[in-house]
Amino acid sequence: MDLSIIVPIFNEKENIEDLIEEIYQSIDSFIKFEVVIIDDASDDNSLQLLKSLKEEYSSLRIIRHEENYGQSSAIRTGVSVANAKWIATIDGDGQNDPRDITKLYKNLMELNQNGIDTMIAGFRKVRNDNFLKRFSSRYANKIRSMILKDNVPDTGCGLKLFSRKIFLELPFFDHYHRYLPALFISNGGQVVSIEVNHRQRIKGSSKYGFHNRFWVGIYDLIGVKWLVDRKKIILSKEY
Repeated sequence: MDLSIIVPIFNEKENIEDLIEEIYQSIDSFIKFEVVIIDDASDDNSLQLLKSLKEEYSSLRIIRHEENYGQSSAIRTGVSVANAKWIATIDGDGQNDPRDITKLYKNLMELNQNGIDTMIAGFRKVRNDNFLKRFSSRYANKIRSMILKDNVPDTGCGLKLFSRKIFLELPFFDHYHRYLPALFISNGGQVVSIEVNHRQRIKGSSKYGFHNRFWVGIYDLIGVKWLVDRKKIILSKEY
């Protein structure tokens, strides 16, 4: 298994079937992969639909939370049960383009040959969102980058590729999926941003608004800044 593709979902029954089909059609044949769907306690019959899709896609795995824990917890659960060394995350709303996964995977393989653990972060240079989302995201990214100095233009993009081992070494807390690049860097790795396609949400509704992003984000930013500043990397060698 080369790659585990983690898809966290909550009430995405209108999008998940098309997304899974796209993933299986778009990943290059040289990549051996599995798709791990984390259903974060959806109440819209997403689980029933996923069970029917599993009959068609043998490498599709379905994990369901008994309660709604949020996107960070869903990603953590997915990575924890993944079988591959390398992880790709992609949002379940269909706005990330699965065709970008192969491109990012090839870049990740090339960059990791230099011996430095690398995370590839998708960069949605052209956003297909409403004005409020684009505006709040742009300034949130600027403030975060200024404080954390991670030099990542779009930390909120759901499309990322990284090492499973390094990810599981990172401190876990609610909402930490927004700060993975900074945490990855503080752990001694590097982050490379690559432009990806971003599509308009056609079906369903967003689970995030201004208030549950902005105020929680400020609180989390203070905590992440403390973690990054206090992080200590110990290098040693046995003789």
